Amino acid sequence: MKSVRLYLRLILTFISKFKLILILGIIVGIVAFMAFSKIVPTFEITKQTIGVIGEYSVDDLPISITSLISSGLTKTNERGEVSPAIAESYEAKDSGQTWTFHINKNMKWQDGATITSKDINYNFSDATVEKPDKFTVIFKLKTPLSNFPVIVSKPIFKVGLLGTGEWKVKNLSLAGSFVETLELENSDKIKLFKFYPSEERAKLAYQLGQINYLQNLMNPAPFDTWDQARVTPIINKNQYVAVFFNTTNTILADKEVRQALSYAIDKKSLSENRALGPISPNSWGYNPTIKPYDFDIKHAKTLFQESKIPEDDKKHPKIKLSTIPALLSTAEKIVKNWKDIGIDATLQVTQFIPDDYQAFLGIYDIPIDPDQYFAWHHTQLQTNISKYSNPRIDKLLEDGRLETNESKRKSIYLDFQKYLLEDAPAAFLYYPTYYNVERK
Repeated sequence: MKSVRLYLRLILTFISKFKLILILGIIVGIVAFMAFSKIVPTFEITKQTIGVIGEYSVDDLPISITSLISSGLTKTNERGEVSPAIAESYEAKDSGQTWTFHINKNMKWQDGATITSKDINYNFSDATVEKPDKFTVIFKLKTPLSNFPVIVSKPIFKVGLLGTGEWKVKNLSLAGSFVETLELENSDKIKLFKFYPSEERAKLAYQLGQINYLQNLMNPAPFDTWDQARVTPIINKNQYVAVFFNTTNTILADKEVRQALSYAIDKKSLSENRALGPISPNSWGYNPTIKPYDFDIKHAKTLFQESKIPEDDKKHPKIKLSTIPALLSTAEKIVKNWKDIGIDATLQVTQFIPDDYQAFLGIYDIPIDPDQYFAWHHTQLQTNISKYSNPRIDKLLEDGRLETNESKRKSIYLDFQKYLLEDAPAAFLYYPTYYNVERK
């Protein structure tokens, strides 16, 4: 006890003797700490672990990811309008057959190196490339193509996914030829993308706590009932759900039959997000005045009876609707609608488009440019789902690719949508809704 009292007496004596210095030191320390925290920011690295559904190689990663890392010669906005990116300017010659891009001399790769023409590594089988100097690239196409600036908006990279953007690749792991994880970082954040082959696998990873953010679910269950999960619906107007009619089929080759089937579908019961045609409403080339094919059972029956199909088919019409598992509930409603106008409609669930299908319900990716050549031109055997052939539509699609004046191009695509909808090679239904899930 004596030693304790001795230490206390010494401490009190020390404080009494140097109390001004101690008080001043505390004040100076507080002021210095506050000033330091104002001058030097506090760096807190935040990490987001994101689940992505789908199998991707390094060369075909989703544009939503690659655009974080790098840019192309150009860039596009939601409306499909093009502006400079790596190239500060560009011009067309020979009616869009020759395109010259001038690289911004201040553009640099993420390693600090200046971007030059030798770094532009697009590989087009139907174009020759000339690089007359360090900052000029010339593409000479086999045929004119007015939307070529949209094509070169695809991000480009140096070896190792080195790009031009805010986000850098930190780590990349593969499972065979497919990307398993991709880690990106910027000054104070990390995004770790984990890839899963199916929605079910991605959901399980979220339930096990392996990811804290899940993108583009078609079905939000069971997370829409979880208190600790925030579910956000996202309407994707860069895709549409449609019934594609096989126009080479005996029954569906008749325009009146296709129109009747379109009118017979109660589209409002499927979704509030109606899709009227093949071009996104966000696009500069969208036509809002095209035929909507609003639900009309009476008109559908009349059209069907006025059609020129064989009498046996008219008396006992049979149509099989094929679809993918994700759209089964939508397909069931459509089949019921068709039965209501006297059609013996049946349903087939498949993982792909059958060769001999009559009608196929699917999800179609809308290109950022109004050009729909691959989807509807009669020469496009692999991508023309409806096997559609119409000389007027072919001519409009060809003209749209040749015309470099945007105002004239818009007029062409307005007509394209008008005449395509009149011919009804597909019944356009709605824009799909996806769901993002994150922990609260």
